[in-house]
Amino acid sequence: MSDPAVVLDDLRSESEEVDRLVRELGDDRWAASTPAPGWTVAHQIAHLAWTDRAALLAVTDPEGFAAETEKALAAPGTFVDDGAQEGAALPPAELLGRWRVGRERLRTALTSAPPGARFPWYGPSMSAASMATARLMETWAHGQDIADALGAVREPTARLRHVAWIGIRARDYAYLVRGTTPPADPFRVELTAPDGQKWAYGPEGAAQRITGPALDFCLLVTQRVHRDDTALEATGEDAAHWLTIAQAFAGPAGTGRAPRGA
Repeated sequence: MSDPAVVLDDLRSESEEVDRLVRELGDDRWAASTPAPGWTVAHQIAHLAWTDRAALLAVTDPEGFAAETEKALAAPGTFVDDGAQEGAALPPAELLGRWRVGRERLRTALTSAPPGARFPWYGPSMSAASMATARLMETWAHGQDIADALGAVREPTARLRHVAWIGIRARDYAYLVRGTTPPADPFRVELTAPDGQKWAYGPEGAAQRITGPALDFCLLVTQRVHRDDTALEATGEDAAHWLTIAQAFAGPAGTGRAPRGA
């Protein structure tokens, strides 16, 4: 995903889809609980707005972002929740307005970023395309939490390819953030896209393999579903283990979701 314009267009579409989920909600529905413990619909939108602001800072003011990173390191277990809580306390219309303005400012900054530029982040540094991909991944994942809270069903789209890509690229990070060594051998990942096409990543002859629906893979790497509740199949011990720890997002190791019915 080397062309930031392509990813930015898809990010806008993903953001608009999530926007449609919440724009007509009454205040009581903004307070609806989502699958993330302690987080309401308002917390989910607040987190997207907060992370967009952090990304904009990384792109436009790296020194200012470094100062924010120091704050995160001082409170690694709470800084994400604190940011969401601050935004969730706002009136819904104001919160939604902030998210809309912030995501467009970030889009403008990434669109005008010079070719080859890299920006600091909570994990590895990112190019404009990878930053946009990360924002799309988070927008999709938190949008899923909102949809689940509201009982809405979202049709999967080809935009999932961005989520799958960043999930695969983050394979080694999932090990490193847990203090373990990533496998030396590459994996083969073959996913069935929403339209039935096949998305393939990694060497065709790799011994460690993962196959299954792209939607299930994306839900798993964003930790929106338990491994046991997917139709993903793993060949090889390393591949099977990765599916228990995979995370597409930067920051501390996530705890994932409990199995359905647990």
